[in-house]
Amino acid sequence: MYEPIRTGSSGTSSDFPHRSREEELDIQLAGHLAALLAVTDELRSLAPSADLDTAAEQLAEQVARLRAGHAPVRASVSVAVGSESSALHDRAHALAGRALVVAASRADTTAAILAAERMEAHAAARNLSHAG
Repeated sequence: MYEPIRTGSSGTSSDFPHRSREEELDIQLAGHLAALLAVTDELRSLAPSADLDTAAEQLAEQVARLRAGHAPVRASVSVAVGSESSALHDRAHALAGRALVVAASRADTTAAILAAERMEAHAAARNLSHAG
């Protein structure tokens, strides 16, 4: 009724490249941090601050480290009409949370500390904008 399988279900190991769990986590963490950097740059264009400048530098360094020295692509950000800093802080907080989870699972203390600091900063900024 069924034709027998003639080769292994996964084929040969040379069919496609394999990544280790650590490599996959590096890619994931770099992606979350790069997204957080993009939102940070957007916030910097709305309300420049030394804290956001420092955070952007640190995020760019971590992304470059995780991407084997390749610096993240950063576009000059123009403020979109209707951009609201509260919504950006919400998004940044969520991205930092995702980065923290991945950093913790790969035991990357430096990235975890940076992500936690960014979560705190965006939570504080969010609370200030909701209170005002």
